[in-house]
Amino acid sequence: MAQTLKLASRVFHHIRCAAGVDATLGSKVSKSAPRDLADIPGPSKPGFLAELFCKGGLSRLHELQVQGAARFGPVWLASFGTVRTVYVAAPTLVEQLLRQEGPLPERCSFSPWAEHRRRRQRACGLLTAEGEEWQRLRSLLAPLLLRPQAAARYAGTLHNVVCDLVRRLRRQRGLGAGPPALVRDVAGEFYKFGLEGIAAVLLGSRLGCLEAEVPPDTETFIRAVGSVFVSTLLTMAMPNWLHRFVPGPWGRLCRDWDQMFAFAQHHVERREAEVAMKRQGKPEEDRGSGAHLTYFLFQEELPAASILGNVTELLLAGVDTVSNTLSWALYELSRHPEVQTALHSEIIAALGPGPSTHPSATALSQLPLLKAVVKEVLRLYPVVPGNSRVPDKDICVGDYVIPKNTLVTLCHYATSRDPAQFPEPNSFRPARWLEKGTAPHPFASLPFGFGKRSCMGRRLAELELQMALAQILIHFEVQPEPGAAPVKPMTRTVLVPERSINLQFVDR
Repeated sequence: MAQTLKLASRVFHHIRCAAGVDATLGSKVSKSAPRDLADIPGPSKPGFLAELFCKGGLSRLHELQVQGAARFGPVWLASFGTVRTVYVAAPTLVEQLLRQEGPLPERCSFSPWAEHRRRRQRACGLLTAEGEEWQRLRSLLAPLLLRPQAAARYAGTLHNVVCDLVRRLRRQRGLGAGPPALVRDVAGEFYKFGLEGIAAVLLGSRLGCLEAEVPPDTETFIRAVGSVFVSTLLTMAMPNWLHRFVPGPWGRLCRDWDQMFAFAQHHVERREAEVAMKRQGKPEEDRGSGAHLTYFLFQEELPAASILGNVTELLLAGVDTVSNTLSWALYELSRHPEVQTALHSEIIAALGPGPSTHPSATALSQLPLLKAVVKEVLRLYPVVPGNSRVPDKDICVGDYVIPKNTLVTLCHYATSRDPAQFPEPNSFRPARWLEKGTAPHPFASLPFGFGKRSCMGRRLAELELQMALAQILIHFEVQPEPGAAPVKPMTRTVLVPERSINLQFVDR
């Protein structure tokens, strides 16, 4: 009986698709009969492997999205070993897929990360947890991070970090060959800033990342963050059986995560001891007093292992997102001085020219060009160029029925550079977000994801980016390195500059 009901349900689902009606959207999606995976176009398996390993494809997976859409259309299929992946590169289809998600959306997990947790007997954090465990953690953390007022609570803490960043940029000028105002490898500087900022929010402590001499354990953590994305990409690209013969990537990944856990554990234990001392003889502190996020987790009486897992993974997530986006933002502003001048004028008009300006989160959120610059940078250089889902049921996507448990990649890089959605898609044009008229499809650019799987730290990242850009432009005019060639993005699990970005920070 159960099998009969299951078959009837699937037939009914296919009939709805054939009629061009999606159960969730209630709108027409196709007039033709639904087709299955065998009908989806795509490259041959040898051709796909050649793209990945013989032509440097692992570092340009974002470009392969654009090429795949041009060759095969908005939906195509590629196989790697026994894994078949459906690629979706049209905003309407991305929306259609995401609107059909169940209560516990499943991504393609970073299985090497989860395997590391299992072997080291570490608790999973929000990035690696799945199912009910993920739901429990997200429900716990969402009120502490996702609400605008929750992120605004940390504005004072972040302002102090931003001021230290300005001082460090001033110290780093002219340390190598080139003009006296040149700062080399700004992404490296912003990695330090990102770690200092997220640590101040998570742990309520300063790590010294922006001092003249960075502590050795902090340098080790920063190197591990940069390394783990490379080792992850290599490990996930290799079949499991190959790890026995080529153990390097897996060993490197474990070393990176072990270093990050050790770093986080040292600081979490210090915070736990401080909280315990404060509790002695004192009533419970006000949750709105600006206490660090780890303190809130202590209040929830989470197991120590779970707190450590979440803090470690949030430290990782907070570093790369802010550092890369800030690097690209200043890179583009240096190459478009007219936009930088207009943005500087907007900031000065709203906040004033004083060096001690401490803008509130509300004031920053009301600067339209500043918000448009951040949106345009995230469109051109989405931190995560491709996201994924594993549907828990058969779903309709365009003309096709995608069976449950099929890996589906959402090609955010391709959709955010679609000329049908964004005229002059490869050009830096923040004004496009301020123009009245035809707006791009809301699912064309999704730098922070969508729905329950959207980025937990979005509000915090936006606030940190806005505060840093405002203060940097108040103090400096940012100019490109003389004679430098354009810098292109590359895939390293996340999207990063293919080489160092060097910029001049000229005092205003």
